[in-house]
Amino acid sequence: MRRASAFLCTVVLALTACGSEDATLTGFERDPAPEVGGFTLPDLSNGGDEFPITADPGELLVVYFGYTNCPDFCPTTLSDVKLARNRLDADDADRVELAMVSVDPERDLPILPEYVAGFVEDGHALGTDDAGALAAVAAPFGVTYAVTEDPATGEPLVTHSTWLYAVDDTGTLALTWQFGTTIDQLATDLEILLDRQDAA
Repeated sequence: MRRASAFLCTVVLALTACGSEDATLTGFERDPAPEVGGFTLPDLSNGGDEFPITADPGELLVVYFGYTNCPDFCPTTLSDVKLARNRLDADDADRVELAMVSVDPERDLPILPEYVAGFVEDGHALGTDDAGALAAVAAPFGVTYAVTEDPATGEPLVTHSTWLYAVDDTGTLALTWQFGTTIDQLATDLEILLDRQDAA
């Protein structure tokens, strides 16, 4: 969901010990890493309570910006997150939460919780009809999106970047994945990031 040209990132190859071998992150880190934990959005999965864009202590928050009518990128990415979590051991899987932020709130708000739960049962459905609040949350991630009208059909036309993000328990954007990252690569990166949390 991200256009690579939307922002320039410094790719840092991070190594961490994994048994007797080193594991390399597939996702990339931004330098400096953006701070996103100061923002909140209503969690429609939890009665609209404000949800801080940060992980709980010792955990990770995987964040995706998309919309429920998306035919391809969104369902594929959410499914990949679900399957990557399933490849972790139970304790680690419990330390990885998912939050989806709607970029098409006019259509999504009534159905977003059900949509997110269809992929990750305990996922967080984040949505607001306050365009300014949504833009403020999206900006430090580097997210781009637009909702216009298809001139041929008159139907809403949504464009958006296709990246997936990991936020740590300090509210820092820890890692960014391009669309097409495999399930195994996601799972490995999550394990590396959780190990970092443990070592911090």
